[in-house]
Amino acid sequence: MDNILAIMSAEERAAFSLCALYERAGYQKYRMSKFEEYALYVQNKDFLVSENVITFTDTDGKLLALKPDVTLSIIKNTRVKNGVMKVYYKENVYRVSKGTRSFRELMQAGLECLGEVTAETVIEVLSLAKKSLDHICPENLLEISHLDIVSGVLSAFHIGEEARAEILVHLGEKNESAVRAVALREGLSAEQAALICRLVTLYGAPEKVLPALKELAVTPEIAAAVAELCAIVEGLAALGIKDRLIIDFSVVNDMNYYNGIAFKGFVEGVPAGILSGGEYDGLLKKMQKKERGIGFAVYMDELSRLEQMKGEA
Repeated sequence: MDNILAIMSAEERAAFSLCALYERAGYQKYRMSKFEEYALYVQNKDFLVSENVITFTDTDGKLLALKPDVTLSIIKNTRVKNGVMKVYYKENVYRVSKGTRSFRELMQAGLECLGEVTAETVIEVLSLAKKSLDHICPENLLEISHLDIVSGVLSAFHIGEEARAEILVHLGEKNESAVRAVALREGLSAEQAALICRLVTLYGAPEKVLPALKELAVTPEIAAAVAELCAIVEGLAALGIKDRLIIDFSVVNDMNYYNGIAFKGFVEGVPAGILSGGEYDGLLKKMQKKERGIGFAVYMDELSRLEQMKGEA
């Protein structure tokens, strides 16, 4: 085994370690085809990291694509009978690389839970996300958001769809002044605009941010989401996961697909997120599935940048 590990790339060694972690946690390995019908990606293009997809025509005339995403394939090709289905994967996807801006075969490792997703399931997935980061680099951060808090605040002030989309973009950029400008343009008072801007400024360790969330709980729905976020952080603390957790509402995924908890993982030496995940009940509903879902992916290609940084040090 040591000889095999010695000839592996950094990405392969990390993926091997992560898969062992997920298997010890009771997840089953999932294997899939390299190809999917192109229609799957056209129908869910907003869910993809990039709309660029490599396509080709099969011998029967059907338009196929080299898969740019794993989650969509798992949802499409599985049936959950009872309880929750827990799977992990190590797969190559085909998409435009951030570094080269050209198509590359990129390795991903990750896991998905489909079915009866409970608070305990969410806590387990977040704990495995944090352990994944620990396996890659001890200097890391896991940033956690709750999209129902974000959407609840915007809905409470009746923000229109176009302005809502603008605010989400600015929120993702942590651009407080731009968020305020859009809110005021929509006719909100200065006090109301300031409350929406708290989604930008409320950032940091849970013990700092969670007590301050009460001011955002202007509706029962938001209050319930705040209570859920607090319970999840407490659940992680009970598992010994307290450090290097950040509450950050700039972690916003497409709310047509995502809901509830969303998160990103970062390691020292890599400027971009190396891990991304969340709950995606909206995606399942769009694909005519009754189950709930949560999962995450680790972008193994980013590890080459981490190794490069270590080599230059």
